[in-house]
Amino acid sequence: MITPRLAELPPEQGGWVSIDTTAQCLTVWQGRLELSHFPVSTGEAGTGQQEGSGQTPLGWHYVRAAIGDGLPAGTVFRGRRPTGELYGDALARAHPGRDWILTRILWLCGLERGVNRGGNVDSQRRYIYLHGTPPDQPMGQARSHGCVRLRDADLLSLFAVAVPGTPVWLHD
Repeated sequence: MITPRLAELPPEQGGWVSIDTTAQCLTVWQGRLELSHFPVSTGEAGTGQQEGSGQTPLGWHYVRAAIGDGLPAGTVFRGRRPTGELYGDALARAHPGRDWILTRILWLCGLERGVNRGGNVDSQRRYIYLHGTPPDQPMGQARSHGCVRLRDADLLSLFAVAVPGTPVWLHD
């Protein structure tokens, strides 16, 4: 994996991802060509960098780790590890207040020191992910605890192209 350099972003030809927190939309790019769009759900508390804020951090990041390859859709994660459970109605009823992290995890790392990297603004140490969510959770509305939620099918499509090292720009 090659860590992207800020001076080279967005890449002229390589793949990258932009997430518009105002429009609640994720766009996959190849250089300047838009490849696909997906609705998302970002932080209900808005945008911001501070640890413990529940906000979605802004700025340039990259995919630090891609977790869950080969596991079935609906796989439940805790601490970035599969629990052995598959999400379904019975599991949802048994754990009504749980913040579900499903299917895959794309773990983000900030690229901008003092903005989203280091100290109490470090996106990786804040465990900011792109991850799946239950089908009854709304998309296009800010409802997460700071991560970026996607529908399982959209996340699986994204997971196939947003390999570790892929730049991700979160903006409003």
